[in-house]
Amino acid sequence: MQFRIGFGYDVHKLETGLQLTLGTVKINHDKGPVAHSDGDVLLHAICDALLGAAGLRDIGYHFPDTDNRYKNISSSILLAEVFAKIKATGYHISNIDSTIAIQTPKLSPYIPLMQDKIAEILNIAPGQVSIKATTTEKMGFEGREEGFSAYATALIFTD
Repeated sequence: MQFRIGFGYDVHKLETGLQLTLGTVKINHDKGPVAHSDGDVLLHAICDALLGAAGLRDIGYHFPDTDNRYKNISSSILLAEVFAKIKATGYHISNIDSTIAIQTPKLSPYIPLMQDKIAEILNIAPGQVSIKATTTEKMGFEGREEGFSAYATALIFTD
């Protein structure tokens, strides 16, 4: 077996009146991301982690924000396309570990559904998708609720 690991990071500004979606789940909040797509930082970080692990560059290379085909696109579609690219290289996903940094709202009630939805897209078990959420103790842009970010690692392998 050959194992490879990748790391992903994404960040978006938050503004009042926009829809907040994380891990494909619509979150009840008064702010949402300013973005070319739906701004799902969790899925964007996972995409980058998977692409990086496979040596396939990054999400911006495959889905540039200068291309109107991706305007307001659901990030679940992007993740499905990334998964197809990973499978085409002969790799399988071992696991994903991720962290979302956002001051509010509290995300713990949403995490099991996020895990289920991401696992379904990637054709893996929900237990292979770890999602954690943290505040930044009111420090930095996340703490001031100006934006939010996500970090992800992915372990992939070949038979």
